[in-house]
Amino acid sequence: MAKNVRTMNCHPDDVFRVLADAWLYPAWVVGASRMRDVDDTWPQPGAELHHSVGVWPALLDDTTVVEEWDPPHRMVMRAKGWPIGEARVTLRVRSYDGGTMVRIDEEPVEGPATLLPGVITTPLLRWRNSETLHRLGYLAEGRAHLT
Repeated sequence: MAKNVRTMNCHPDDVFRVLADAWLYPAWVVGASRMRDVDDTWPQPGAELHHSVGVWPALLDDTTVVEEWDPPHRMVMRAKGWPIGEARVTLRVRSYDGGTMVRIDEEPVEGPATLLPGVITTPLLRWRNSETLHRLGYLAEGRAHLT
């Protein structure tokens, strides 16, 4: 399992305002290139966002499903990215030293990626999720200054 942590200069509620706006998903998730649709019930468990992965013209359409929504503490999603597979992504958020600490855990749970050893997948996911948290931080901190 790949684990990344980042501190942000905002409140946990600011992070969850970004997570609650599914249309922002491609702005903070590395690899997601565009949104196609969002269930009206987002971010409640079972809700899906419909996104594309990749770079035009090689785009793959897929979905991400909310498994758990517990603001301002935790969100769990099942991100699909076939033909690579599916991953469980857990975001844990807590107040920390006047700001917020966000931890993202990601592990392949279905498909070909589950067959690869962790020594291959973990460094790649950590590299990608470092940038993902960086982008999430920009959005959450920027929104914190608007409220």
